[in-house]
Amino acid sequence: MTTLTVLGSSGGTPTRTNPASGYLLEAEGMSFWIDAGTGTFMELSKHVDPGTLEGVVLSHTHSDHCTDIFGLYGYLAFGPSGSIPVPVLVPPGATEHLSAFARAAEEHVFHSVFDFVEVDAGSTVKIDDVSIRFGEAVHPVPALVTRFDTPGGSVVYSGDTGPGSDLLDLAYDADVLLCEATIAGERDEQTYPYHLTAFEAGRIAAEAGVRTLVVTHLTSGIDPDRALEEAADGFNGDLVLAMPGTRIAIGETP
Repeated sequence: MTTLTVLGSSGGTPTRTNPASGYLLEAEGMSFWIDAGTGTFMELSKHVDPGTLEGVVLSHTHSDHCTDIFGLYGYLAFGPSGSIPVPVLVPPGATEHLSAFARAAEEHVFHSVFDFVEVDAGSTVKIDDVSIRFGEAVHPVPALVTRFDTPGGSVVYSGDTGPGSDLLDLAYDADVLLCEATIAGERDEQTYPYHLTAFEAGRIAAEAGVRTLVVTHLTSGIDPDRALEEAADGFNGDLVLAMPGTRIAIGETP
């Protein structure tokens, strides 16, 4: 059985009731932490022992998607610990960026608990029976869209991206598309180019033929009901709002 659990979905910053971006993918006894936004390490710990993760995937190094990796670092290096090193799949340049924050030179324990693997668009990494494929995102820093193919089904994650990414290609015929919907309303010439509207998320889901669209990364000023309505204007399949604790069975009706 494959399941996706939302740890946090707040866009840009955590709120009092919703951590920033982070998700737990469980497949055939394996666990993967997808993005490590602020507040998500504590949520992760409610569901699995962080020391048993098969891998971590970070879409990019903006703080609302990566800073809780340092919570896992402390857990593995100085706390209850677990199986190390943990593979951490990151975009180009992220290893240096995260290591600099930790002040971790080459021989530092940071690099003993984490095995950083930098991947590009077009890369595929296989961990046990899970195949992880990466595409290009459109964002101000190096960023990736990601597809996970598991024995139980497939899930695609947009990370943060504007229009023109590889998201549509990666999402083709997926069971679940976990897609950002940061912007409300219609896109015009003034719209920020590095995020998607809710309607665009729905349209991508429809064109890709996915079965379930999970709308995520809403900023605090966006009405969730409006975001769902706008996503539904582009997509008539199963539609889910990502909130902490939301659990989706991959390949099954949510």
